[in-house]
Amino acid sequence: MGLMDRLFSVVFGGGRNVIAETAEVFRVNSDKFDDRAFHVQSAAMAQYGAEYAHARQGWFDRFVDGINRIPRPAMALGTLGLLVAAMVDPVWFASRMQGIALVPEPLWWLLGAIVSFYFGARHQAKGQDFQRSIAQTMARVPEVVENLETLSATQATTPGVAKTGHDAALTLAAIDPRGNAALADWKRLRA
Repeated sequence: MGLMDRLFSVVFGGGRNVIAETAEVFRVNSDKFDDRAFHVQSAAMAQYGAEYAHARQGWFDRFVDGINRIPRPAMALGTLGLLVAAMVDPVWFASRMQGIALVPEPLWWLLGAIVSFYFGARHQAKGQDFQRSIAQTMARVPEVVENLETLSATQATTPGVAKTGHDAALTLAAIDPRGNAALADWKRLRA
């Protein structure tokens, strides 16, 4: 027993775990990583909470909040408006598109960068939510399969719901009232 105590004190001595400490050199400690991520997320949420803790009462704050809500609906409604304009007055629409054709390429790159930065974060967040929901759905597949097997095992086995498969003779025998003793007894009692 003394040898084992000395061996364990060398490996795990002084309240340390040499094996775990060595493994952490090659692989991140999941618990500590999750703890750090939790504190980072908590700090970010606290910062956001502090930003919106006081009511914005000034006219400038309300004005800027209103402006921040304009771009997405304006772009969506503007695009729909262009489609309607193309159908209502094609010549007017074509003349406007000729003007857009004269916009220099660097300006298109700048517009693309602005739009992609504006919508990119939202797209990424929605994409991650979608991936998370797919993963949750896929994680429930074994449970659903098990439930389906349980339900199919509990199906009624009465002649009214006999499973005859693709056997036509068996199907006809299942629905043929002749030779059914229970039905004959019932008819005899009714007569």
